[in-house]
Amino acid sequence: MTRAYLSIGSNIDPEYHVRAAVHALRQRYGSLDLSPVYQNPPVGFEGDDFYNLVAGLETDETAEQLAAACREIETAQGRTRGAERFSARTLDIDLLTLGNEVRDNVPILPRDEILRYAFVLKPLADLAPDERHPVDGRRYGDLWAELAESGDVSRAFQPVSVDLVTPLEP
Repeated sequence: MTRAYLSIGSNIDPEYHVRAAVHALRQRYGSLDLSPVYQNPPVGFEGDDFYNLVAGLETDETAEQLAAACREIETAQGRTRGAERFSARTLDIDLLTLGNEVRDNVPILPRDEILRYAFVLKPLADLAPDERHPVDGRRYGDLWAELAESGDVSRAFQPVSVDLVTPLEP
C-alpha cells in the first residue's frame, strides 16, 4: 500500500460537495485522514469562496487509476470541464502525491500546486507536517512555516466547521 494525498476543493455549494467527496472516497478507499477545512477566496478569478482540505489514504492503485477515480467522483458531483482553468466548480479533487513517486507525465507528481498555492500547502502541512516533498525534500510543515513567515500568504484562511463524518442523506 502507498500513501496518497488528495486536495479537495469546491466553491459551488461547497459544504455539500466536500462532504460528498469525502463520503465517496471513504466508500472506495476506506479510512481517510483529513485536514481541517479552510475557506478562502478564489485564486485567478472573481467568485464565491472555496472550501479546501486534504485527504490522506492508503492505496494499491496506480497514479492513473487514482486520478481516474477522482475524475469519476468529480463528474458524479456535477463537475463540468471547460477551457477555463480558473473558474467556479462543484468539486475539484487533485492527486498531490503518491508515495515518493515523481513523474512528468499526466498525472504529474508531485503536483506543483503544493509549492505554489497556500490553499493546498496549508491543509497538507496540517495533515502531514513531517512528511517530505518528493522533489524539494523539505518537510511540509517547514514549507508552510517558510511561506507564512515570508508574508507571501496573500489570501486569508478561515477554518470552517464541516461535518465530514455523518454520511450525506440520499
